Amino acid sequence: MKCLLCENYTLTQHICKTCQKRFLQPELFRRPLTDRIDVLSFYRYDELQPLILTKHTELGFHLYKLLAKLSFEKFAQKFLWENSVASIAIDDNPNKSGYAHTAILNRALKSKTIHPLYNKLRARNSVSYSTKSKIYREAHPRNFKFNNFKQKDVVLVDDIVTTGTTLKEAICTLEKHNKDVLFCLTLCDVSI
Repeated sequence: MKCLLCENYTLTQHICKTCQKRFLQPELFRRPLTDRIDVLSFYRYDELQPLILTKHTELGFHLYKLLAKLSFEKFAQKFLWENSVASIAIDDNPNKSGYAHTAILNRALKSKTIHPLYNKLRARNSVSYSTKSKIYREAHPRNFKFNNFKQKDVVLVDDIVTTGTTLKEAICTLEKHNKDVLFCLTLCDVSI
């Protein structure tokens, strides 16, 4: 197959090792979300936009797995905390292609410290926020359904942070159930 970025032939990946090293090396960006919780992101949205737009396709499954390995997995191996930490993906419902892109990111966080959990925070309102304003997003909340779990400390996982509305709503839902969100972790940030 051909590399999606350079179009050279590669035997095993959709993006060759050379392009992974050249274009997909993650950085860690920090953005305050609330007075005590930050969003950490690995990429600028404009760097990943063509790859992110595949998330509802079969190709997106492979690209999200690669991006998760390059960023979330490396982060998890270095992250230390005194207690067991649950990672919870925002709305990890499978899409029409049969997978949940946020669940792929969440799964890559598995480590001695971080324990990915699934089906713990699902949106009851599945309206698309893509290209919508902050006013629209606030007027149409996700109305999350919470499924309990034992860990108190939580890392919230999503693929993109735009206005932060979804993450803030998820934080409020978790805090109502006595969970402590340490930070949010996203693949990319639109504001950077």
